[in-house]
Amino acid sequence: MKARAVPASGLVLPSRVTPATSICWQCLRNDLISIQINSQTRAYHPTRRKFASPFGAAVTAAQTLLKGLPKAPPGISVDPLRIVGKELKFLTKNIRQLLGSGHPTLDKVAKYYTKSEGKHMRPLLVLLMSQATALTPRHGRWSSSPSYTVNDPISSPSVLADTNPDLNPLVSSSAEAKYDFAGDENILPTQRRLAEITELIHTASLLHDDVIDNAVTRRSSSSANLQFGNKMAVLAGDFLLGRASVALARLRDPEVTELLATVIANLVEGEFMQLKNTASDEKNPVFTDETISYYLQKTYLKTASLISKSCRAAALLGDSTPQVVEAAYAYGRNLGLAFQLVDDMLDYTVSDAELGKPSGADLELGLATAPLLFAWKQNPELGPLVGRKFSREGDVQRVRVPKSKERYWKDVTDDD
Repeated sequence: MKARAVPASGLVLPSRVTPATSICWQCLRNDLISIQINSQTRAYHPTRRKFASPFGAAVTAAQTLLKGLPKAPPGISVDPLRIVGKELKFLTKNIRQLLGSGHPTLDKVAKYYTKSEGKHMRPLLVLLMSQATALTPRHGRWSSSPSYTVNDPISSPSVLADTNPDLNPLVSSSAEAKYDFAGDENILPTQRRLAEITELIHTASLLHDDVIDNAVTRRSSSSANLQFGNKMAVLAGDFLLGRASVALARLRDPEVTELLATVIANLVEGEFMQLKNTASDEKNPVFTDETISYYLQKTYLKTASLISKSCRAAALLGDSTPQVVEAAYAYGRNLGLAFQLVDDMLDYTVSDAELGKPSGADLELGLATAPLLFAWKQNPELGPLVGRKFSREGDVQRVRVPKSKERYWKDVTDDD
């Protein structure tokens, strides 16, 4: 494919980008990696060999592209955590301040998952994308004078403050989201707040998912639903989404607000897809290309949507050009899908202690994730087990055969 150059920055971007608002899942599957793929293979609904792996085609194309890139100098590596280390240092503190509630029980449950250190991958990506796009050409967008500043307190100090030691009724202002350092001039205050919002939305989804999955552990500790009960866990998740919505509205950017609002809807849609597989799979469990399409659609909604749209939002807040905004979205989408593929693999290849939660939990819940789907492709006899969602005695043990990471990736990338 030919690429279009942006003379002002020297940035080379693909001449065709996928719109964020309307996605054809067949094209999404064929367009996981859009750079340097032959235009004939990217035509609308191309024909494929029987049982050809769409992800394998994408990976093969990426490997071909990487072979032509110059080799990195030996001994040089970049630690992304160091690049935005100061911002990440204050991330959890600021999130806990955003979640402050006058009700002591709600305050405790809402902040429960902030006590243990998560990977913070989503806010890390937002901060890194903010830094990267700061070096690209600016594109003037509308501006407004918000009635609230990003750092204004969300909680009213006078509400139930006498029962909550975190809130002092004599204090009229709050230290919410105020960084104790000058910060990187390339990262705007609104982009820092966006990073916090993405973590709030992600944590809310964890609270809800743990109730749906009857989880007992999360981040090597007891899950919130086990610790406080299902009702409180669900309400705490709703509270996090409420606080995220207020913080999002105060960014005073309609396009960014719409993006992150659709993420919340996407999470619910993806969960419904995971709970209910296609009727055709249940009645006639035969592996087809549509099996992978369904999996990729569900994965985008549950995982890649938040990552891709938050990367896009970071570029928008930095007034990046439309080309850079679309590139940020495509990067987040592909990374989100790849992240879930790796996460699915780890469920089969690492221990409970390494994973921080029970391994093999997806099979126990009757969920067929990527490793099993590729095994099903090669072993049609697994179809009836998938159809009945591994409900019979011995089904889980039958399909959970140890497989190395190398064997898994060979199955993923094998076109034959």
